[in-house]
Amino acid sequence: MNYGGKISGEMQKSIDACIESYSCCEQAIAHCLKQGGQYVDMMMMGPLMDCVDVARACADMLMRQSPQALEMSATCARVADMCAEACTTMNSDPVMKRCAGICRTCAEACRSLAGVRA
Repeated sequence: MNYGGKISGEMQKSIDACIESYSCCEQAIAHCLKQGGQYVDMMMMGPLMDCVDVARACADMLMRQSPQALEMSATCARVADMCAEACTTMNSDPVMKRCAGICRTCAEACRSLAGVRA
């Protein structure tokens, strides 16, 4: 992969999934802060914050076709999986359930692009 050039369909799918994931995680963080209590525990907030940062960086690197983008996609897949797992612990909350699903989709797209297994 070189800087610039054409973005493939698979790459665009990962970019879109990353953008949706970090957007959803930002919204989930705001939701957690409003809820308080167990929602603001670092076992929940940590994975959400990590996913925001990594998914945003991954989308950026894919868009500019950084030579490190595929490596970042593999990292993003792992981080998004961890975030989905954390959100699943609050599956009765529709915001957190939605976030878990979006993070899983992001993880799958990034894993597929990077050519790594779960």
